[in-house]
Amino acid sequence: MLQAIVDSATGDDVYKEDPTVNALEERIADMFGMDQALFFPSGSMANQAAIKLHTQPGEQLICHEYAHVYNYEGGGVSFNSGVSCKLLPGPDGMIDSASVKAAINPPDFYHSPLTSLVCLENTTNKGGGACYSLEQIDAIKQVTDEFELGLHLDGARLWNAMIATGQTAKDFGKRFDTISVCLSKGLGTPAGSVLIGSEKYMRNAIRVRKLLGGGMRQIGLLAGAGMYALDNNLKRLADDHKHARELATALAARDGVTLVNEVQTNIVLYRTTAGAGEALQNVYDELNVRVSEMGPGLFRIVTHLDYSVEHHRLLINRLR
Repeated sequence: MLQAIVDSATGDDVYKEDPTVNALEERIADMFGMDQALFFPSGSMANQAAIKLHTQPGEQLICHEYAHVYNYEGGGVSFNSGVSCKLLPGPDGMIDSASVKAAINPPDFYHSPLTSLVCLENTTNKGGGACYSLEQIDAIKQVTDEFELGLHLDGARLWNAMIATGQTAKDFGKRFDTISVCLSKGLGTPAGSVLIGSEKYMRNAIRVRKLLGGGMRQIGLLAGAGMYALDNNLKRLADDHKHARELATALAARDGVTLVNEVQTNIVLYRTTAGAGEALQNVYDELNVRVSEMGPGLFRIVTHLDYSVEHHRLLINRLR
């Protein structure tokens, strides 16, 4: 990947003159069968741009109560777009069509915010890497079409979902108005996300990126890393999923540990008693493993490109 970065041709992307960025955007738009794609420095910015493109100040979007756009983007929904969120519960970080339909404010009832957008997340972060089925998405899209709402997908880990389920990029491209995908995380690039969408929404995407401060210059360096990742790091996501399942099995065998989520992709969520949590932290400290605490007694492990077979063997043996 480093060599691909070094070898990348560059230009000025602010003027859309960077050939490597242009090639990456065209490639991903074609993968998803969508009209346009635009490179962003981060997934949060790509999501925030999408929300801005779909909404007007004073309106409201619908999302899961665990959604990244609500919990982990610094309040950007309200700061950048002047939009509120209607939060829905649901297992594994996912919402269903019935709850979405029930949450839509009557468009002629001017006392409440106008509902204009539904945001889904696939795979889910706080939901433990769970994947939506196409049938679930189709049911939600039927509702958004009926009420003329936008449908955005936070696809930070969409590559993981596709590898785990056999779904394709075009399966998602024909169901969503806009989609954000990360080139970092499991694909291993230093930075970068891409927003893909229909021309109706994407025509103003570069303007919104500019006002969010996302215009950069010779970013062919980052786009070259993304091209390499698409060529070499997609199929290996299955290795991360295998490692996660094996970690879940090893953790489940320890006293004081209760796994709360079935492992579908590369995220393991588990709960512990206080004593078990301290003992596990000692194991992690010994091996320089970082684990995220997601709440009292709730922890998250994420497997990824830089968690090697050797690392995995060491951790599994130590857990046992």
